[in-house]
Amino acid sequence: MKTHNILLVEDSVGDIRLTVEALKESRIPNQLHVVQDGVEAIDFLNKEGQYSNTPQADLILLDLNLPRKSGFEVLKEIKESKTLRTIPVVVLSTSDSPKDILRSYELYVNCFVSKPVEYDGFAKAIRSIEDFWFTTVNLPVSLKA
Repeated sequence: MKTHNILLVEDSVGDIRLTVEALKESRIPNQLHVVQDGVEAIDFLNKEGQYSNTPQADLILLDLNLPRKSGFEVLKEIKESKTLRTIPVVVLSTSDSPKDILRSYELYVNCFVSKPVEYDGFAKAIRSIEDFWFTTVNLPVSLKA
C-alpha cells in the first residue's frame, strides 16, 4: 500500500501533537510533514529553500489562523497554481464561523472541518478525513514521466 504524504500547516504545538497521535493510530500508511506558518507552507509546496527535496503532498490539512501568511492566503495561492491546485485541501480550524466557511469554499477548499475540542473527537475527525481522501475518492495522479 502506498504511503501518503500529508502536509499539516498548523502553528499550534498542541494541535500538531494531537494530529501526530491521531495519525499514528491510522491503518493507512502516511508520512506527516509539518510547517508552522503560511510562508513555510508555500515554500514546502513549491519545493523552495530548505524544502527543495520534499515529496509532493497528497493531502493538505490547513489551519486558517497562521503567522506570516494566513490560511486564506495559502489556500488562494494553492488553488491559483496550475501545479498545486489538484492537491486536496482540508481546512482544519477552530473556527465554525459561517463567514470563514463561505470564504474557504469561495477559494475552492475541498472541505472545511471544525476541530473538535476533545482528543477522541479530534482523532476521529483526522481518521475520517484520511480515510475519505485515501480510500473513498479517486485522486489525480501526476502524468509527468
